[in-house]
Amino acid sequence: MTELFRIGFISVTPIDVLDILLVAAVIYTVYRALRATVAVQILLGLVVLVAFSFVVSSLNMKALSWLISSIMSVWLIAFIVLFQPELRRLLTEITQSRLFQFFARSSITQTVEEVIEAVKELSEKHIGALIIFTRGQNIKVTIETGIPLKAVVSAELLVAIFNPRSPLHDGAVVIEGSTIVAARCILPLSSQRKHGNKNLGTRHRAALGISEQSDVLTLVVSEETGAISIAERGTLISNIPLSALREQLLEHLKPSLERPSPITATV
Repeated sequence: MTELFRIGFISVTPIDVLDILLVAAVIYTVYRALRATVAVQILLGLVVLVAFSFVVSSLNMKALSWLISSIMSVWLIAFIVLFQPELRRLLTEITQSRLFQFFARSSITQTVEEVIEAVKELSEKHIGALIIFTRGQNIKVTIETGIPLKAVVSAELLVAIFNPRSPLHDGAVVIEGSTIVAARCILPLSSQRKHGNKNLGTRHRAALGISEQSDVLTLVVSEETGAISIAERGTLISNIPLSALREQLLEHLKPSLERPSPITATV
């Protein structure tokens, strides 16, 4: 490998420069996410240990290098254990980034296609349905009210769940990415009882209720009319044509940075 320059007896190559830049980018990203928390102090201490370890390794100080490596191992474990919530938030931000969503796009599209196929059949047969897309937000409290499934999203499974003879048909299905994580989930009811000049049923009030409290997208199929509706941020858009559903879902399941303003309610 071509040598760029030397620092004393240390030879620096292009790979070394790239390695340093990547590590610096990772540390900066973690620092930005944790800078308002106590965790950043431990992170900075870990960075200092890493730099010191590099120096003693370069000087071939084997005993001191072993001691620092042992301390770093314990420090890293303590960091992960003590600051799980902060690290979870960091991972959530990464999964909502443009780069991650670019690679996950095909998975989202496939999920939407399966949901649309199921909604088409449910709408035609006037079978009520309530489907929540989490969009990366943790709604553990809601999920725990239902029956855990951890199944890949498929049209057949959704239709089977909402079949009136199924013990899971009451309540909502929660979808995270391409996985149905739970069914028969209980949702909070919105205080809104009317949409325009129409009274809202329990299913639509539940869709509005969860959208008022969490950053989710909720899809509703009316049992009475077969009409399709979407609730987001406490706003309901109703009577969505099946032909426009794909565009609506893909548009509002984009990363938060690309997400449009709240949808406009229609009657």
